[in-house]
Amino acid sequence: MPITPNQGSSGGGTPVTITGTNLSGTTAVRFGTRLATNVTNVSPTQVTAVSPSGSGAVGVTVTTPGGTSNPIPFYYVGAPFKQSLSPTSGSTAGGQTVTINGTGLSSATSVAFGANTAVPTVVSDSQITVVAPAGAAGAVSVSVTTAGGTNNGLSYTYVAAPTVTAVAPDEGPTAGGTAVTITGTNLTSTTEVTFDGNPAPFTVISDTSVSAVTPPGAAGAVDVVVTNDAGSVTSADAFTYVAGPGI
Repeated sequence: MPITPNQGSSGGGTPVTITGTNLSGTTAVRFGTRLATNVTNVSPTQVTAVSPSGSGAVGVTVTTPGGTSNPIPFYYVGAPFKQSLSPTSGSTAGGQTVTINGTGLSSATSVAFGANTAVPTVVSDSQITVVAPAGAAGAVSVSVTTAGGTNNGLSYTYVAAPTVTAVAPDEGPTAGGTAVTITGTNLTSTTEVTFDGNPAPFTVISDTSVSAVTPPGAAGAVDVVVTNDAGSVTSADAFTYVAGPGI
């Protein structure tokens, strides 16, 4: 006589379906010694009920005018507890694999990033991974749903890809050392600035401005690339290295 699902929240409230034979006239369903609620005799082979609160593993029995059935196991699961998630930010396009650590995660069925949900992969009772769905720029609450309930308390920040509208000044010596201002959008979470593939030291001024110092480079026009948590943008031939005079 199987029960589906065979696990649920320790707080109770889990709808279950019990299948078997000779179930007509069911008068009670017990989880251990506690009575289930909303018992419905669907057919001679099926009964539905809602679990009471409890803990650990208990035997579920069905009572009819003919007697009480043998017990079948049901497992109470506590609400999940989340300790951390990594990374804590990613592109508004989604697709970032996020690892969530905590306890009671083995029965995780859903992870919500704000109003958007995704199905996780269970690694162990203390870890799950999930691919972040698409979302609007900004921070959202992250909640995990398991057989034991739903828990939240962590946040994830969606970041839009950067844009670059100008690099000023747009030329400097091949020796490097030119202080430039890069203007654009979505620059707050900038993680790297390169000139012709060479990393440059930089400081985020605002969401629309980053200052950087050019590294040494070969004479000629080069691409400037700005990278943030959502991806990279290339400003083609945005800076020109100028060779020094010779006599």
